[in-house]
Amino acid sequence: MNGLTRREREVLDFDTIKMILDKSKVVHIGMTDGDEPYVVPMNYGYCFVDDKLILYLHGAKRGKKLDIIRKNPKVFVEMECDIQPFEGDVACRYGISYLSLMGKGMAHIVEDVEEKQKALSVLMKTQTEKDFSFDEKMVSVVSVIRIDIAQYTAKFRPMPKKCEE
Repeated sequence: MNGLTRREREVLDFDTIKMILDKSKVVHIGMTDGDEPYVVPMNYGYCFVDDKLILYLHGAKRGKKLDIIRKNPKVFVEMECDIQPFEGDVACRYGISYLSLMGKGMAHIVEDVEEKQKALSVLMKTQTEKDFSFDEKMVSVVSVIRIDIAQYTAKFRPMPKKCEE
């Protein structure tokens, strides 16, 4: 059975979705480089604008990730938290409990200074729960990527209940 296709594990509660976004400090960004997949883990910040999920990332001013996004901005994201392995009486009963969020969207390289300042503040708030501000000089030395998430799902794989004999 594939846990990602089991609808009974789908999380629809908005507060739980926000909790996943708050607790998962790394997002895996899947991209396509020509006909090859490319995945990179990154810190992120998030916000909701008109009920739409937006992720912000930052990094170097140049590199493979930016080159790929310029050619093909379609991305897939995945993050997880509360990972807890569990054991069973036979091999197929071992597993991992987790919460996760996956989705697809479009990546945009942010050039606007004010949006970059906002994005970095959002990222730091997500990562540290503290407020930071950034001046124009600080944002000029990094790239910022905004991912507009078009569709996402959240899942919960619970710990199994102990079998009663």
